[in-house]
Parts: sequence; structure tokens; C-alpha cells
Amino acid sequence: MHQFSRRSFLTCTALGTVALVVSDPVTGARRVVAQEEVAGLLDPTTLPAFVTPLLVPPTMPRTRRRGTRGGPVDHYDVSVRQFSQQMLPEGHPATTVWGYGPAEGGVGRRLHHAPSMTIEAEHGVPVRIRWINDLVDDHGRYLPHLLPVDPTLHWANPDLRPGPGGEARTDVRPDFSGLTYVPPGGVSDPDTQYTTYQGPVPAVVHLHGAMGMGDESDGYPEAWFLPAAWDLGEHAPHGTWYEFFARKSLKRYGEEWQPGEQVAHYPNDNRDSTLWFHDHTLGITRLNVYAGPAGFYLLRGGPQGEDQVRDARTGRRAVLPANAPASSQGRGQVPTYELPLAIQDRTFTTDGQLFYPDTRAFFDGYEGPYVPESPIAPVWNPEFFGNTLIVNGRTWPFHEVEQRRYRLRLLNGCGSRFLILDLDGIPGVRAHQIGNDGGFLPAPHDLAQDDLRILLAPAERADVILDLTDVPVGEHVITNLGPDEPYGGGEPIVDGVGDFDPADPATTGRVMALRVVASRDRDRTTPAEHLVLPGLPEEKAPARVRKLALLEHMHDIHDHEVEEGEAPAAALLGVMDAYPQLGDDALKARPLTWADPVTENPDVGDTEEWEIYNLTADAHPVHVHETPFQVLERREITVEEAEYVTDVGGPLPVPPGDRGRKDTVISYPGTVTRIRMTFTNAGQFVWHCHVLEHEDNEMMRPYRVGPVQPDQPADGSHHQH
Repeated sequence: MHQFSRRSFLTCTALGTVALVVSDPVTGARRVVAQEEVAGLLDPTTLPAFVTPLLVPPTMPRTRRRGTRGGPVDHYDVSVRQFSQQMLPEGHPATTVWGYGPAEGGVGRRLHHAPSMTIEAEHGVPVRIRWINDLVDDHGRYLPHLLPVDPTLHWANPDLRPGPGGEARTDVRPDFSGLTYVPPGGVSDPDTQYTTYQGPVPAVVHLHGAMGMGDESDGYPEAWFLPAAWDLGEHAPHGTWYEFFARKSLKRYGEEWQPGEQVAHYPNDNRDSTLWFHDHTLGITRLNVYAGPAGFYLLRGGPQGEDQVRDARTGRRAVLPANAPASSQGRGQVPTYELPLAIQDRTFTTDGQLFYPDTRAFFDGYEGPYVPESPIAPVWNPEFFGNTLIVNGRTWPFHEVEQRRYRLRLLNGCGSRFLILDLDGIPGVRAHQIGNDGGFLPAPHDLAQDDLRILLAPAERADVILDLTDVPVGEHVITNLGPDEPYGGGEPIVDGVGDFDPADPATTGRVMALRVVASRDRDRTTPAEHLVLPGLPEEKAPARVRKLALLEHMHDIHDHEVEEGEAPAAALLGVMDAYPQLGDDALKARPLTWADPVTENPDVGDTEEWEIYNLTADAHPVHVHETPFQVLERREITVEEAEYVTDVGGPLPVPPGDRGRKDTVISYPGTVTRIRMTFTNAGQFVWHCHVLEHEDNEMMRPYRVGPVQPDQPADGSHHQH
């Protein structure tokens, strides 16, 4: 019998097993205490590593460029489709995945990939994308989800299960009163039983990091849409906000949305930076992204762009490593000195397919009762950690590189996993971070000061100059020291010193191999230590300060297996209210759900500071849509009963990688993180945790810039709790 502490759970380990991980209720430190086999999983230690060449994503071909009164606009028609892809090494089965690609027939169907081809954008030249949900078979019938969909969350709900009060509607937490959950295929009486959702897949695309676009283009979670399949039946074709945004898009851009698609307009007026696009559907983002659809969007130019980077030795324009001879000729067939690297974790079944848990019991052994007898969802897992790392869609690839400088555009595309990329095992290597989510840093940061490690939370990006000039010819491995469990801060245990066990060195501790060869010609790029990066825009004084909260909803467990304890039922956001009963500066958390009315409502042009109080045991990557922010500081806080803050310590230094501008920031447990941002664009947006399992179960909130828009869906009150 296991005695559960406040944070105890099961997590998939690198060997395809489930490990019971127990957290100390005071320190939050975790340790593995037991393991048991999970049938049907591919043992990743049987896979050969570094035998598959890295795929460098080529440039997405634009559909057309059209001139307008305001200048040219680049148009793309991009669809998401289902196909087979060789993620595992040759000799192993191909994997059924989803991915984006050109929507045209013929050759376009062969160019879909997970992750997709890269969209290259120019500062000031708008990009307009017709995103098409093409998850249908060859006969136009809808395809079901590849992964198990939990219908008990507050989610898209296209099959219109009634919510509390009996209203049949989308974007609601359905009411399962009187029903009992049974696994898929086990329903014998629909009047008394329910199971996972089996219908058509809702989708909506968010360009992560895009700034200044209308809310109709942001991929709002309730603006999802089904494919234009002929057999949708009684399923709702789209979400609550879809028609409102479609009318707005038609009025602003003259673009009519057809069934099964959205049209997004990106003005590209934010800083030169590494963006990425992925699905953002309410309640199933974790599943849609895990199935494969994501891609890089590289925005170049502008007043803080690549052309403004200078060589300190000459004062002239610096030379950064770039594709040669052209990005459109990538795919690894020509020398490519700029490498976008999307790092993700996956688990595979023995037949080569994607594995994702189909029961909550995978997480903590809890086998019910589930919704509606308890608040525990039957399928949703609070976190998931794949036992295999993939880079650009391939397990543990290799890439031939020369003894020269490279530019790495690094993306943590995992759902829950924090990465600590380690370059220290590469002899003679030098590395400088020159950019993050929001563009160039104020100055290059020599990663030797961080032991050649790069911490990346889910959704964070890093722009790194990797100097291999003095690295010996041969094969060298980029490793990962991030944990195979939730990250709470601190350092990996190395030589007996540290705070947590690093990833399994035989599996998730390996990322990819670099096969270093002699340089083929002279490296004319500017050494990173001589780069003078563009300045940052000035921030205005804040109009107001908001105190916000990161929280957990814990459910008491009492059964014959567990004598006492709690299990996570949901992750939550909220606000911190004054609580003078505990002291003049004491605060009390007020939890909020997705259904609650908007509480963050800046005016257009306002600058605000948000203080994000983390009252949980885990670190959370907080993402704010639409506007970049500045990380001001972090401070340790005293948390009482996971609900009250009674004391705030002194400011902690801002790490160099958090300087400049960000769109995603790590909020550490027991800290308050202060960010400052200016809201320039009216509309309805969201902020959320980018641990996708958290985002999908209430750790996301709408926020609005400016007044309520005429005819917009009702704010908060239209939802049912």
C-alpha cells in the first residue's frame, strides 16, 4: 500500500515502464520508488541512435504574392493531413501522424511533414494563411483522433453533449450525471455509460509569438472548426467564436472563410525572431500537437533585425551563419549553416505508432471513481513524458557539420518536458545565445558561464551561435540533463551534487549527434563574441499592476489502495486578493476557470505589470498571447496551505536568456515572477501555462484588450460551469 503525499504520481520512464514518483510535501523533491511494466510499448533502448540523417525543414512555398494599396501580402494555403512518416530508424514501421503542408493536390500531398516546412516571413510584409482542416480519408469521410480524447474536460465538445442545465452546445464541460465511464469499445448501454470521443477532429492554428494581429487571426481556442467532411452528421461544424471571427475577417480583409478552414492575417511587425505554429483547440491541444502538427515561422528584418547586427571590430554589418545557397534548397542536401531544431518527446508502441495514455491510471494508479462520481477525469493525465526524443520528426538523428560556426534555432516542442541541453561533452566547442522567444538579446551571452547548458521550458526558443571551429573531427553528442518528470527548478545531479536526477542517459538524455568534418571553405561569419546586437524598444511606465496565481485543484483520495492523500484534478489560474487577516501584505488566491468572466482587461495602449505567483510544486511556462513582455525579476514567496502568500523576499537576478523580450517565461514554484508589457491591439486573447496537459484542463484564461466588441459571444456568462 502506497502512502500518497501531496504530489505523488506515475510517469512513463525511458524504458517503457511506469515509475511511481513521490514528492516530499515540504520540499517538493521527487524520487522514484517503484516500477512496473507497461505492455505494448517499444523499448527505446532497442532503437539504434544516430543512424538517421537530420531533416532540415525546407521553406514552405507560398501560394501567391498579391499587391495591395498597403504593399505586398504573401498568401499561403496550408492544410493539416494524416499520413505515414518514418520517425523511427529504417527497418522499423512508419508512424501515422498529422502534419501541415501545402494544400495543393499532387505534389503538395507529398510535402506534409511533422514538423512542417518552414515559413520564411519578412518584417512588414504581411502573411495571410488559409489554414485548412483536411483530416479526412480519401473518400471525404472524417478521420477520428489518433489519440484518446477525454470528453469530461471543458473542451470543444463538437458532439454537443449537454452541459449543466441541459443546454446542448459547444465549448462546455459536459454533464455526465448518471453515467459511468467505460474504456473505448466497452459501451453496452449508452443510457448509463460513456467513453472517449470518437468523432471528427476540431482544429485551430495559433502562430506562437505573433504580435499585433487581430484576435480573429490568433487561433482562439473556441474558434476551432471541423473538416469539411460529408459525414459530419449532427456534429457542430465549428466553435463558439468561429462565426464572429469569420465575419470580422471578411470585413477587415475581404477573406471569406469556407467550411473547414480559417484565414489568419499576420502583419509581421514584431521583432526579428523565431516563431512557431501549432494547434490550439480548447481541451485537446495536448493531443493535437502530440499527433504532429507544428512548424517553424522565421521572421526576419526590421529595425531590430539581422541587418542591424554589427561587428564590434569594424562597425560594419555582421555576418551570421545562414543557409547556403538558399533556404528553399534545404532538406539537408546542401550545406546549411542555420539549423531550426524542434525537439520533442514521444513514446511509441511496438508496431511503431504514437502512444499516449488512454487512462488516468497510467498517471497515479487511480482507477476511479471518475467523473461524475469524482472530479477526476478518466483519461486526462496531469503530465506526460515520452521515453524517446525526436528532432525535426526523427528519433536521435545525426547531422554532418563542418569545423565552423552554425546558428541553431532551438525549440522545445514537448508537451510537459523541460529540456536542459548540454553541450559540455563536445570538446573545444564554444556557444553564445544571441536570441530568445522575442528576438535578439541585448548582448550575446557566453554559455560557458552556464556550463554550456541551455534551459528551455515547453514552447521556449533559443537562438544560439555554435562554434565548432576547434572541435575535433568525429561524432559528438548533444545531450539533455532535464528530468524525466516535472521540473521544479534547481540543477541536475552530477557527481552526486544537484537537485534532481537528469534524464536517462541511454534514452531521453540523448538529443542528436554532430558528425564533425573539416571545413570546406573559409568561415566568413562574425565570431559571436564580437556581435553587437540591436537595441530594445523602451517600455512605458505601467498603468497598473495585476497579481495573478498559478494553482492546483487537488482531490482527496480515500480507498483501499490509498489510505489518505490527494491527487491532481486540474491545474488552475487565478488572481491574488489582499488578505489582511494574515498580515498587511498577505494575499489569498482566488481560483478561476476558463468559464469565468475576463478579469484581465487592459485598455489599448496600456502598459501593465503582471505579478505571477506560483503556489504549486512545479515550474510552469507562462505564455501570453499577442504582446511581448519584459521579465523584470523573480522573488521567493512564503506559501501557506497552497492558498496564501504571507511574505515576499528580495529580487533575484534575471538570467541572461530571459533578457530582451519574451512571450513565454518560467514561473518557478514558491516564487513571484514580474513581467511588463504594453497592449497595443484590441481584442480577445488568452494567457496560459504551456505544459499542454495543464492548459487543456483549466490552466488557461481569456483576457481582453479594450471594450467588449459589438456582437461578440458573451463574456464568461455564456459558459456553463
